Amino acid sequence: MVVAYIDAHRDRFGVEPICRVLRDAGVQITPSTYYAHRHRDPSARAVRDAELTEQITTVHRDNLGVYGARKIHAELKRKGVPVARCTVERLMRAAGLRGIPREKTRKTTLSEGAHAPPPADLVERRFAADAPNRLWVADI
Repeated sequence: MVVAYIDAHRDRFGVEPICRVLRDAGVQITPSTYYAHRHRDPSARAVRDAELTEQITTVHRDNLGVYGARKIHAELKRKGVPVARCTVERLMRAAGLRGIPREKTRKTTLSEGAHAPPPADLVERRFAADAPNRLWVADI
């Protein structure tokens, strides 16, 4: 964000020169905008997000870090906290919180430990029949 950049460099260069260089680079910001932004109270959304993030973190920690956004949303709903699931997803992503994904079941043709011998090759790899209905081959 531009304001964070100005904050990081204002002691060295000053606010007005930084704003002048940024304006020449195509970023429209005036010193008055910068100062107004610094002294502005946080928005209602920012305040609510901070409260919700604290509650989400508490629920996530209480459940051993296993719950994802769907279960955290359900838990908050049970506690009477009105919040949308997409908001929980956004705040969890911003806070770096993730649930534990369920393990996928492996689908294999052979089960582990079941090593059966292959079936016998009754046609001995000769797939040409001498006459009709003499040789039937199927693959399952």
